Amino acid sequence: MKDNRPSDGLAFRKMHGAGNDFVVIDSRGRSPVTTAALAAALGDRHRGVGFDQLAEIRDAEGADFALDFWNSDGSRAGACGNASRCVADHVMAGLGRDDVSFVTERGTLGAVRRADGLVSVNMGAPILDWQAVPLSYEVDLMHLPIPGDPAAVGMGNPHCVFFVADAEAVDLPKDGAAMEHHPLFPKATNVEYASLTGPDRLRMRVWERGAGITLACGSGACATAVAAHLRGLTGRHVVLDLDGGTLEIDWREDGVWMTGPTAHVFDGWLTTDFIDAHP
Repeated sequence: MKDNRPSDGLAFRKMHGAGNDFVVIDSRGRSPVTTAALAAALGDRHRGVGFDQLAEIRDAEGADFALDFWNSDGSRAGACGNASRCVADHVMAGLGRDDVSFVTERGTLGAVRRADGLVSVNMGAPILDWQAVPLSYEVDLMHLPIPGDPAAVGMGNPHCVFFVADAEAVDLPKDGAAMEHHPLFPKATNVEYASLTGPDRLRMRVWERGAGITLACGSGACATAVAAHLRGLTGRHVVLDLDGGTLEIDWREDGVWMTGPTAHVFDGWLTTDFIDAHP
């Protein structure tokens, strides 16, 4: 992998969606460059750049591009909705279009720019089979045998969703960290805490697998909206207020659509010394 890396440094783009921040590397036209070591080093907010997730753009047949996702600890992520929206916004601007298709571990997905400038991404159908989430054994996904009566939903990543009286009162550093590696989730899990604040409106806070507390989580917002509807708390169109902003979720026949803001913060350049130190 190291031999495929540019010998004169590496360009990247810093973006965020509702405070969920990303480093974006464009590897179209060449071999992918990201390794676990490079992702972890870049994710260090003191010695690297800092991010919740890294998104690497690749070439794809039958779609406009493909995406790989990495967490800030160097582990892989199967999905990242806000990064997908940010990259889609970037690619749409380059193509002069308001729609794109792209490939992730979830298959071929789509994104569009709405008339109000917000970007929507189809995150695919929710995963509601215990083996595919995955869980360690068969249970009722809407009522897990865990104190607090959470639900489990897969959106490319596993999610454990707690519905609580007041999401603000949750000790997220303690409770989220404890739940991430619960034995019911063999590949660990994202953890969401949500409270109903109005008709079809939720306040949500999140602890992300491999990243910790983040200001927003697109796949987590999708999972929470799906679980809220299946538990009879909301309809299929839900607005979620997160620490970093507001996301709109619409569970349609063709998948769970997530809409929100995107921001391009800055462009940067990684030195060859930094790249070579993290093969």
